[in-house]
Amino acid sequence: MTINQLSIFIENRSGTLIKVLEVLKQSGIQIVASTIADTAEYGIYRLICSEPLRAYEELKKAGIAVAQSDVFAIELDNQPGRAADAVEAFSKAGISITYLYSFLLNGKGILIFRTDNAEQARQAIIQNGLKFIAEKDLSLLA
Repeated sequence: MTINQLSIFIENRSGTLIKVLEVLKQSGIQIVASTIADTAEYGIYRLICSEPLRAYEELKKAGIAVAQSDVFAIELDNQPGRAADAVEAFSKAGISITYLYSFLLNGKGILIFRTDNAEQARQAIIQNGLKFIAEKDLSLLA
C-alpha cells in the first residue's frame, strides 16, 4: 500500500516556494508533511497533502513543474530506535531507500520513504509487522 507524493521542481531564488504554497492555500489543500532537497540551482519540494490529485492539477494549471510518485508511509511507535529498526529490516532484505523523511503525528512516528523495489519493500513491511499508513488516513489528519 503506497501513498501519493508530489515532487515540485523549484528554482533556488526568492519567491519560488511561496508561489507553490499560495496555490495550495488558495485551493484549500492542507500540507501533511514536506521536505526540500536542494542543489545550487534548483530544489525538489516533496510533499504529502490532503488532496494530492487535485493539488497536482492546480499546480500544473499554475505553470509549476510537478510530478507524482508513490511512496510508502509506515507508522512507528514513538520510542528511541524504532526508525533504526525499520530501516534495518529493509537493509537486511536488500532494499535500497532512495530517500526518506519522518515526522511525529498524534504520538506516532511516521516514516515516508521511496525505494527502488516497491514489491520487495511491501513484503518486508508485512514480514516485519510494520504498519502501513493509507493515503486516506493521512488525508483525515490534515
